Amino acid sequence: MLDPEVVYLDHGCYGACPLVVFERYQAWQAELERRPVEFLGRRLEGLLAEARAAFADYVGAAADDLVFVENTTAGINVAARALDLRPGDEVLSTDLEYGALNYMWERICAQAGARFVRAPVRLPASGADEIADAVWAQAGPRTKAVFVSHVTSSTALVLPAAELCRRACEAGVVSIVDGAHVPGQVPLDLSSFGADVYVGNCHKWLCAPKGSAFLWARPELQESIGALAIGWGFGEDSTFLSRNERQGTRDPAAYLAVPEAIRWQAEHGWDEVRARCHALALAARERLAGLTGLEPLAPPELLAQMVSAPLPAGLDVDALKERLYEEFRIEIPAPRRGDERFLRASFQGYNDEDDLDALVAALELLLR
Repeated sequence: MLDPEVVYLDHGCYGACPLVVFERYQAWQAELERRPVEFLGRRLEGLLAEARAAFADYVGAAADDLVFVENTTAGINVAARALDLRPGDEVLSTDLEYGALNYMWERICAQAGARFVRAPVRLPASGADEIADAVWAQAGPRTKAVFVSHVTSSTALVLPAAELCRRACEAGVVSIVDGAHVPGQVPLDLSSFGADVYVGNCHKWLCAPKGSAFLWARPELQESIGALAIGWGFGEDSTFLSRNERQGTRDPAAYLAVPEAIRWQAEHGWDEVRARCHALALAARERLAGLTGLEPLAPPELLAQMVSAPLPAGLDVDALKERLYEEFRIEIPAPRRGDERFLRASFQGYNDEDDLDALVAALELLLR
């Protein structure tokens, strides 16, 4: 459904929904509107259970151990509020995390008298072990939880999240993983991953409709996990599922369309698509480094279908981003980490070598 006049290299921001998946999404909405009481009052619980079962099978989980939420930010908020932080506690993270969730952790920790510890990760990074050691070096006796991205947003790195979860488990520390960029891009088996809580989006790389994500938690932690709003799900029969599913009247169509997105990718040989897109990301890594003369952020094994390339110091990256769009119709973000600036290219099934060529040709002109 994307505009063919735009070279879309920003799938990582909001995803893109295939026409057949979007039609299934709209069909659910139409069905709801025809018989709202029947749909929401009598059928919804069973429909959500079916959708959860399909998605749980996709990520190697039990259906009742996960719930749908609107986005990763919402799911991480639910998990963070369940920690019961006390004065002096610490939440260990990295300086590569998503900005909105940094704000969340800073506020939640401040309210509890706790500390949000952002371990610095040196870039360029040499490998996963170096990153895991750098983060865990900041752990201490007051560390209550570890929060880490599986795939980072601004730098597009696949972090050693499973290894950090393993170390957290050995230390008796709760592990919470931001998997916003994982479903559909990086294979995930929650039964063996080792996290205590894992949250991710379906509307990015899985190509489900906007507003579909999931929150998964180990069974032994579920009793302590609430929801963003207190409502009907908090009655005497309150459960992890009820608290998060009975959140008042809302449109569940995006959740119910998730199985269609899974089917659609399976029908289109998505393992091969991911491999082709990974190859494009690696090609972009080399060609962009050749343009800027700057070392890539990480070795190939820390990349999936996205790549962030460092940009020269002093460059007006906001102007560069706008000129790429206004003059060349290339949609691509320019994220930052402190004083560092990057250009992040995402490659999805609709992208090909021509899109990378267009980006390189435009940058050759603009960087000059």
